[in-house]
Amino acid sequence: MSEQSNKSASINAQPAADADASVAPEVSPSQAPPDSSPAPQKAGKASWQRKLLVRAVCVAVPVGLLAFGVPWLQEMLSTASTDDAFVNGHVTSVAPRVAGQISRVLVDDNNRVHQGDLLAELDKEPYQVIVSQKQAAVDTAQADLQAATAAVRAIEAEARSRRWNLQHAVQDVDNQVALLHARAAVVDKSKAALALAQIEFDRARRLVPAADVSRAVYDQRQAQLTAAGAELAQSMAEAQQVRVSLGLPAQPDGGGDLNQVPPDLDETFSSVLEAQAGLIQSAAQLGVVHSFNQSPKAMLDQFEKLGDIDKTFDQYEANAPAVSQAEAKLEAAKRELAQAELNLRYCDVVAEIDGVVTRRNVNPGNYVQVGQNLMAVRSLNEIWVDANFKETQLGDLRIGQPVDLYVDMYGGKRAFKGRVAGFTMGTGSTLALLPPQNATGNFVKVVQRLPVRIDLVDYNADQTPLFIGTSVVPYVRINEPATGPDAGKFLQSAATASAPGAGQ
Repeated sequence: MSEQSNKSASINAQPAADADASVAPEVSPSQAPPDSSPAPQKAGKASWQRKLLVRAVCVAVPVGLLAFGVPWLQEMLSTASTDDAFVNGHVTSVAPRVAGQISRVLVDDNNRVHQGDLLAELDKEPYQVIVSQKQAAVDTAQADLQAATAAVRAIEAEARSRRWNLQHAVQDVDNQVALLHARAAVVDKSKAALALAQIEFDRARRLVPAADVSRAVYDQRQAQLTAAGAELAQSMAEAQQVRVSLGLPAQPDGGGDLNQVPPDLDETFSSVLEAQAGLIQSAAQLGVVHSFNQSPKAMLDQFEKLGDIDKTFDQYEANAPAVSQAEAKLEAAKRELAQAELNLRYCDVVAEIDGVVTRRNVNPGNYVQVGQNLMAVRSLNEIWVDANFKETQLGDLRIGQPVDLYVDMYGGKRAFKGRVAGFTMGTGSTLALLPPQNATGNFVKVVQRLPVRIDLVDYNADQTPLFIGTSVVPYVRINEPATGPDAGKFLQSAATASAPGAGQ
């Protein structure tokens, strides 16, 4: 109870104290404490600092505008820029040239490869078997060629023989004609001897009765007449035999001269024609065609005009149809072998360009077809920038103008050098899958963008690589002179086969 009374007494006493304090007497100036804080001096100093800051700002703003605004303004007036640009480059799809089962894959995504590096390998065993088969076919074709060459050589020997047979047949006819002339001369001689023997016999027969000629002489003249008649009959028979051997009648029609023979008998005689036919047949097997209307002597003259008969027949042998056919089969077999060997080499899938592997979608054990996409290789060197400038900016752009390229991935730390290389002949809307049709009258003019290709200058992919698709801000220096091929033009010159990148 004492504690509660004390608390209440203290609470009641506090307001009374406050009231006493409020009615306390005023203190005289002489009794007030001295002022220790110089308020006017602080206010003046703060006002001076504010004025100094305002003056500094007024000086810094114009200086900043001059330092940064003027170069920026100059850059805006001397360059053309766009933020619609990106890095582009060649992407080579890797596909097998032969079908087969993948045995090994040696690379993965993001692996850097060089041209000629092995990327994947197909099972080679089936193609090795095919190569062995084609090699056997080549060996067989070579054996067939050797057999054909031997057969042609036999035909060549036969043709040589038949050529001489034809010549001998013509000579035999000429010899028979000459013999006929000789036999006819003998007949004429025998006729003269018979006539002389007849005259002498007749004279002896008239003189025998008068005993002017002895009986012995008469008998001698009679024997000579009989012998002359026998010689004439013999010579006549021999001449007729020669005529019959020449295919002529034994006695000329109308009792003509035994020497009468056709002027072309040496070309129409049966043995000559037979030898000629044999030679034509052999020559045809050597690839030489002779007409049957050609006379035997003309054919022999043709052989004589060819010069060295050995060289002539060697040419016939090399160009003989059988040899040519065998050579063609051998060449076809070699081509098939080369194709089989090529397919075997195609089992090694190699990189065609330097770059980085991407989009790999093949694994060992997969069976792939020809042309199937296995992976892609993005080039690090063959890249450029596609900048989509507004059509209102194209009037200041020309081929060969220098370009400063700022890539977002490097920020403003690195400026790549470039050169305007060409303009795409059409805006993106006209090259779209469904180009706009403005014939209905609903055309609304919209500023179009045209792709401009910018080639990199002194680009080093090993030090500062650029990735395809990254954003670029190009600044084309339109006031500087254009350089390089087609400088200052809108269109490039006609492409040639030797131009860089023509085969890509």
